[in-house]
Amino acid sequence: MCGIWALFGSDECLSVQCLSAMKIAHRGPDAFRFENVNGFTNCCFGFHRLAVVDQLYGMQPIRVKKFPYLWLCYNGEIYNFKQLQKQFGFDFQTLVDGEVILHLYNRGGIEQTASMLDGVFAFILLDTANRKVFLARDTYGVRPLFKVLTDDGFLGVCSEAKGLINLKHSTSLCSKVEPFLPGHYEVLDLKPSGKVASVELVKFHSCKDEPLHVACDTVEALPSGFDLETVKSNIRILFENAVRKRLMAHRRIGCLLSGGLDSSLVAAVLLKLMKEVNINYPLQTFAIGMENSPDLLAARKVAAHIGSEHHEVILNTEEGIQAIEEVIFSLETYDITTIRASIGMYLVSKYIRKKTDSVVIFSGEGSDELTQGYIYFHKAPSPEEAAEESERLLKELYLFDVLRADRTTAAHGLELRVPFLDHRFTSYYLSLPAELRIPKNGIEKYLLRLSFEDSNLLPKEILWRPKEAFSDGIASVKKSWFSILQDYIDQQVDDLLLEKAAEKYPFNTPKTKESYYYRQIFEKHYSGRSSWLPHYWMPRWVKATDPSARTLKHYKSATQE
Repeated sequence: MCGIWALFGSDECLSVQCLSAMKIAHRGPDAFRFENVNGFTNCCFGFHRLAVVDQLYGMQPIRVKKFPYLWLCYNGEIYNFKQLQKQFGFDFQTLVDGEVILHLYNRGGIEQTASMLDGVFAFILLDTANRKVFLARDTYGVRPLFKVLTDDGFLGVCSEAKGLINLKHSTSLCSKVEPFLPGHYEVLDLKPSGKVASVELVKFHSCKDEPLHVACDTVEALPSGFDLETVKSNIRILFENAVRKRLMAHRRIGCLLSGGLDSSLVAAVLLKLMKEVNINYPLQTFAIGMENSPDLLAARKVAAHIGSEHHEVILNTEEGIQAIEEVIFSLETYDITTIRASIGMYLVSKYIRKKTDSVVIFSGEGSDELTQGYIYFHKAPSPEEAAEESERLLKELYLFDVLRADRTTAAHGLELRVPFLDHRFTSYYLSLPAELRIPKNGIEKYLLRLSFEDSNLLPKEILWRPKEAFSDGIASVKKSWFSILQDYIDQQVDDLLLEKAAEKYPFNTPKTKESYYYRQIFEKHYSGRSSWLPHYWMPRWVKATDPSARTLKHYKSATQE
């Protein structure tokens, strides 16, 4: 996990523009570098490093003797770099996983490069010999990327939008800063002036398509057919493989553990595989919640079962409320459910950074979208519509859960790893018949639970634990975090302000005091940038006015039992 930043064709003094790059310094606390591009005095790269792989040669932009005309700045992990090196006979100069991008590009161009990378990535590749700039981002947008391109060809690229919004340019203070679409690459011509012109934007991978890099995966062809035993076995094999490949790290590995199905499965498989590969330190797991909250109790049970070194962070309500503004600044969104769920994750990440030496953090993001884990999937009109909704959620992850997971951890210099969003695992799961993937017997994620039922990885009550809304899971039995938030915000927003919300915020107009409060803070830091959120996250097939699972009839939290 790092912070990348680059400018092409800047009219302003680069030493002034570079101040913007410091806005993402939290993403790389170990080192930083600014580097001008030879022959293009108005182009430069900025890089903030979190050293996870090859601590000696990992600084960027990466340049190697074999390709002196190539410059690479990337944020991510390429899990199959050794397999690609072996398959194509690449002669590496460093131990950095990202070096493979240079060799792939030299061998087959940008399309093959992006398609063959098994991992999470956002990169800027400059080819001065052919005067081209390439931008690319992984299938689910696990690693963030934003860009701004003015009409006269000034290009700014950054891991987070906050590194671009204050850039100066002769034609305007700043044009439209927007997220770069996941699963795409863009080709731009580099002019002698250092300015650029966009040539094409190409979608190189869709979540349903089996990725090209399967050809050099460590797991070979799986048995075909949709009989239940074959499917369950394939799910276990591919999920274990997803966790195994993510063990690549020179820093200590830890795991977030809420006690729900997803994070518990990740933690259990992770600990099992760490033992297999002789990683000789204990796995640290981390849970956050109010005293005796359902999540804390469940996480404690899982940690005891798997034998992890478990840490509990007690959520102080005052600390949670005070963190709201920092969280919104970090997230760059005003989405209601994203902010609610981010507060706990932000505070537990803060604890990990301050109190432990774990840096590479595993988490369960992506499972709800992939395996139909949200409560409202019980209301799906048909298996086919549920499957379509699952795909829609996966395509929008970069706006919601993946955004939350990246920013809350990156804010504290941690690197997130999300095995549920492994390209091969997700494409296999989505290839299964729609009927197999829907909730069964009133239980969501039924197929995933069933696949691990005989594995003894988790206690049965955890494997079959119903979905908790995160704001309930971290709540105390006495009063939910949701209620505490509402009570506080009710005092902060006047009724009259809410009545006139449509006048002040015509786009994505806040409908509740909570959403108004979040929007106010967002506009304070990112005025006029409301289009970054195309719509609020809301459940489907129900008349919902709030994104929380608690508003659905099917939902019953542990605090209500």
